[in-house]
Amino acid sequence: MPRILGVDIPNNKKVEYSLRYIYGIGPLRAMKICQILGFRPEMRASELSEEQLNKIVDFIVREGWKCEGD
Repeated sequence: MPRILGVDIPNNKKVEYSLRYIYGIGPLRAMKICQILGFRPEMRASELSEEQLNKIVDFIVREGWKCEGD
């Protein structure tokens, strides 16, 4: 199960939906993350590489969003 900001996200769901399990990431923020980082719409969280997980964390931190695990 991928872990982002100390939160285990479900690996059987699409990335856009899995990100919503992190407190502070809703539908719009999840969609923005996927669009800006170039994730395919059908991509599952289990397909994320360690590098992609780090890019998600870096993006959230860079945007200054208050999220679970801060």
